[in-house]
Amino acid sequence: MKKGYVFPGQGSQFEGMGKVLYESSTLSKELFEQANDILGWRITDVMFGGTKEDLTQTRVTQPAVFLESIVRAKMAGADFRPDAVAGHSLGEFTALAAAGALDFADALQLVSQRAFAMQKACELADGTMAAVLGMEDAVVEQVCASISGEIVVPANYNSPGQLVISGSRKGIELAVEKLQEAGAKRVVVLAVGGAFHSPLMQPAQDELAKAIEATNFSRPLCPVYQNVHAHPVTDPEEIRRNLVAQLTAPVRWTQTIENMAAAGIGEFVEVGGGGPVLRGMIRKIIRDAVLGEC
Repeated sequence: MKKGYVFPGQGSQFEGMGKVLYESSTLSKELFEQANDILGWRITDVMFGGTKEDLTQTRVTQPAVFLESIVRAKMAGADFRPDAVAGHSLGEFTALAAAGALDFADALQLVSQRAFAMQKACELADGTMAAVLGMEDAVVEQVCASISGEIVVPANYNSPGQLVISGSRKGIELAVEKLQEAGAKRVVVLAVGGAFHSPLMQPAQDELAKAIEATNFSRPLCPVYQNVHAHPVTDPEEIRRNLVAQLTAPVRWTQTIENMAAAGIGEFVEVGGGGPVLRGMIRKIIRDAVLGEC
């Protein structure tokens, strides 16, 4: 049975994250300390002892989630033999690093730059996101397209019946009302700092594009299913282009898992200690998938 490894994104952080890993081996301790040096501040102090509020700061959350997952992948050693990898939003950077397309230091620096760029973009525009439950994707897309004068777009295709939309705060308010009228089972405005994966992230994309262009990418050891189109990629230049596009494009997670399954991936292993975030989504997409954790 072919095995795919999947990597979670922002939202999978938890208090004390990484502490057990840090204490479990010399390799893990070296990687965490290397991360402190690369970032120029002790992220481990916040990861191991910070509050929930501390961990939700974007500049902390993104590198922390990346670190927690990439250290787990590296500690697996020879047992880490994926036939394919994928990551949800931020997790795509971890997937690329785990598959050898990016080295550890370059990936961590990009993740940190991404976090700061997104934070700045959030401060420039008042945006938010909302989860739409119990409605077909096509109907949600139609409602988003019907909002005039405001930005509202599909952002995360998480699983059938669960689509997250993103946009200006006013646009999301209008969309929530229309979606409820159209029969959505539930629409929940999320406690996020901005309109991720929407055109409001354009300033962050422009900034991150320069960093990505200056970074070396290698051919990964296996196909990487990228968020922007949900298809497998191994060409370094295509990976680079898709990673730039990712900030303003939707995360096509439903389509990614469907395509991985169609290519023969029967077991999906989630790499991260924040709970079965992705496994829960995958179970709704592929009912008979074999699920594991690392």
